[in-house]
Amino acid sequence: MAVGLTQDTELFPVDGIRLATGCAGIKQHQKDDLVIIELCDGARTAAVFTRNAFCAAPIIIARKHLQNNQPRMFIINSGNANAGTGQQGIDDANACCKSLASLTGCSADQILPFSTGVIGEPLPVDKIQSVLPTMHGELSGSSWQQAACAIMTTDTAPKAISKKIEMAGETITITGIAKGSGMIRPDMATMLAYIATDAAVSQSLLQTCLENATKKSFNRITVDGDTSTNDACMLVATGRSALPEITGQDNCYHQFSAAVTEVCEWLAQAIIRDGEGVTKFITVHVMQGQSEQECLDVAYAIAHSPLVKTAFFASDPNWGRILAAVGRSGINDLDIHSVAIYLDDICIVRNGERAEDYTEQAGQVVMDKDEIMIKVDLGRGQYTEKVWTTDLSHEYIRINAEYRT
Repeated sequence: MAVGLTQDTELFPVDGIRLATGCAGIKQHQKDDLVIIELCDGARTAAVFTRNAFCAAPIIIARKHLQNNQPRMFIINSGNANAGTGQQGIDDANACCKSLASLTGCSADQILPFSTGVIGEPLPVDKIQSVLPTMHGELSGSSWQQAACAIMTTDTAPKAISKKIEMAGETITITGIAKGSGMIRPDMATMLAYIATDAAVSQSLLQTCLENATKKSFNRITVDGDTSTNDACMLVATGRSALPEITGQDNCYHQFSAAVTEVCEWLAQAIIRDGEGVTKFITVHVMQGQSEQECLDVAYAIAHSPLVKTAFFASDPNWGRILAAVGRSGINDLDIHSVAIYLDDICIVRNGERAEDYTEQAGQVVMDKDEIMIKVDLGRGQYTEKVWTTDLSHEYIRINAEYRT
């Protein structure tokens, strides 16, 4: 059950973007598992991909196609990752691109493929090809919600958000969807995300905007510490709004960048709220570090600790586990007497030991909540970072033990 996951009541169409979904029966026949997204002529696309060395075949193809062309179509399947599939996987991803290209009039290298699901199984290309003609005839600007559902795997809820932003007297739209529930860890930390806007933005600024937004959102979440082979985040600007093209880092760019980051943060947090087996949404806020990386090292030491995560699942205020995680985070010259640790606003550690005013009862009140903040004040610098994570439950183990059955 997703923790506190709510969604805007309306997903606004983005002028220049059309979507369609279909059921190819890749893993099951109960829901749509295939999405195509059409981008208008002149749209610009920015991308961030997984850094996993065993990146999936569709990621290899998408990177290659994006280097040479502005894409006109995305094709996305769930139920099969097409990863660890060698040359056959490359051939299968290319075959899907060619089949879609034959319906659209664009070239195959203007199509970016994406996959998510089980690693190591061959992609059922014939099943995908069989439903593409019908899907192509059903392209619509209002199918964002259906697309958000079709890209789900172990997700229990779709993740989608839309915003209208007033800028320089004009209105722009930003709409985004994402999927991800397990195998979530930075580099990059979402399984799949697609964000579109009708603003016109120069290619270089669009890429900068996405990289900055990803850094503070999808690269600040973790469920289990595993980086997927298939992670991808796409930002498309169609240029169909009345707002003049954003070409420099002026006020319009900063407004636009802030809005994109807000959308990415919402989607990233939605992934954590719907983490596999999650019962707690946990923010780890590390303050007064000497560097950004130092803060992140501490935050991830806490967020990845099975002992910390299981304590949160049990609602057990076993604060010693948090203390130990901070201590092993790799800060060799850490002065423990300068460190303070909090559960929400309850100080549990001060001057390197249990805070004198801390009570187990106060800690229990916090641990019984669904949403909790761990705050660590290192007392040694000016940097601060936040990471969002989950607890670790029996259900997480069941989901991943039975994933292929």
